[in-house]
Amino acid sequence: MIIGGFQGFSLIDYPDKICAIVFTQGCNFRCPYCHNPELIDTKRSRSDGLEEEEVLSFLERRQGKLEAVTITGGEPLMQTGLEDFLLKVKGLGYLAKLDTNGSFPQRLEKILESKTVDYIAMDIKTSLDKYESVVRKKVETAQILKSIRLIMDSGLDYEFRTTVVKPLFEKDEFTKIGQLVKDSRLYVLQGFVSSKMLDDECLDMHSYSDEELACFKQIMEGFVQRCTIR
Repeated sequence: MIIGGFQGFSLIDYPDKICAIVFTQGCNFRCPYCHNPELIDTKRSRSDGLEEEEVLSFLERRQGKLEAVTITGGEPLMQTGLEDFLLKVKGLGYLAKLDTNGSFPQRLEKILESKTVDYIAMDIKTSLDKYESVVRKKVETAQILKSIRLIMDSGLDYEFRTTVVKPLFEKDEFTKIGQLVKDSRLYVLQGFVSSKMLDDECLDMHSYSDEELACFKQIMEGFVQRCTIR
């Protein structure tokens, strides 16, 4: 597995747990507002030069102090060694969380069958009819739908989440998204923060106001069991 970065401590990346974060290298989407642009290119050299064994050694030393490990990216399901790495993480006694964009349902299903994850977070980029314009790549939206269903039927803790960026979103998008994730346990609205991004054009983009996010939250509460703003 190609590791593009590592963070040894986080209080916010696994719900209610102290976790470490493993960032995988490479993503099949090109969302212009991506805040980890250095992780997009699969051929780009790793900035910290971390190998799997270095990360696992750290996790072994932190047993009893850390509770969980979050695997994020990039897109972790692009990694052929993901399942093996998760098995090792679980073997050390950690909870494991997987972040995904939902475009590889067959690989996701295999991970679910291996019982190597405890929590899944899937990004819902936008409504299906606008997906390609947002992620700037060809998308088989049926794959997105399949991943949503796999996650909802998995029996695991999970969340669906959307980063809300002006001018990529309009109010009407949330009714369409709500239909995609109808009856799901948790949907998270993430405010957009302008910082380093894949496309500099997004530096002038903004998040919606707190009042507008609260309005979107109210819409989503008509579809899901719980909606929060992060």
